[in-house]
Amino acid sequence: MEHIEEAGIHSGDSSCTLPPITMSQAQIDRVREATEQIAKGIGVRGLINVQFALAHDVLYVLEANPRASRTVPFVSKALGITLAKAASLVMVGKSIRDLISEGHLPAKDGTHIPASSAISVKEAVLPFKRFATKDGRFVDSLLGPEMRSTGEVMGIDVDFPTAFAKSQAAAGSALPTSGTVFISVADRDKPQLLLPVRRLHQLGYQILATSGTAAILNRHGIDAKTVRKHSEDSSVAEGPTIVEMITAGQVDVVVNTPSGSGLAARKDGYEIRAATTAADKAIFTTIAQLSAAIGSFEAVIAGPFKVKSLQQHAKDRADALA
Repeated sequence: MEHIEEAGIHSGDSSCTLPPITMSQAQIDRVREATEQIAKGIGVRGLINVQFALAHDVLYVLEANPRASRTVPFVSKALGITLAKAASLVMVGKSIRDLISEGHLPAKDGTHIPASSAISVKEAVLPFKRFATKDGRFVDSLLGPEMRSTGEVMGIDVDFPTAFAKSQAAAGSALPTSGTVFISVADRDKPQLLLPVRRLHQLGYQILATSGTAAILNRHGIDAKTVRKHSEDSSVAEGPTIVEMITAGQVDVVVNTPSGSGLAARKDGYEIRAATTAADKAIFTTIAQLSAAIGSFEAVIAGPFKVKSLQQHAKDRADALA
């Protein structure tokens, strides 16, 4: 499984995809070999969960847990294999060869992923609207090292964009086929923002942005209308603040990454995210997540989605492996 968010976001809150969509076969093989070495070194029988980070071609082990994890049901559904049952049988003495002969595991292992294999995307359910602070304010929707999700959903299709779009709809944040996208990101994220926002503009979405972000976008030929932050007066831009616009239903998608440059900036970011939560609109708080979603905006515009049962997906995969 490959996480969409970068390391630093709790694995329980991160979107992820099976099979990986950006890793080369050589990188997948390195992860597999490292996992085998760790499992043999620890002496695990059954399931093991290992989290890796790959940076500058260096593979790091973040953690290794000799136990089942919350991703086991997702992987089981994605592959059509009862992993928990297979692992339990291994723990009581069965061999992998036994499990293959008894039909619990496929004859070919995880290194053999058919080119036609469906893509499965796991998305966390983050019910920020249900939780509030003591003074009645919404909990901030920023993701970080502390897990906040209360559940998970999955989307499956023949390609990643459609599978990701399905996962967003299942999590209650369906992507709109048209409308207005508001963008306000930290300075560190602005260079990576240009390509995905340019594509959104080409797809017909109207772009709103705070003054700093709008200046960068307009400078690169992306038409973006400036709107003022919650703390800014009308000298920055005429009309309502972005928080007022979100509350009034005039914004369909919000892209906001946190800025550490002062109390006012952090408060503005919180007000934007809280208003988005209250309005039940889709929000992206990392550029990695936005970039992954661009193809999904194209998919929802092309729609409608096709639906296939888990059983049929499992059969198709088994036929491809045969």
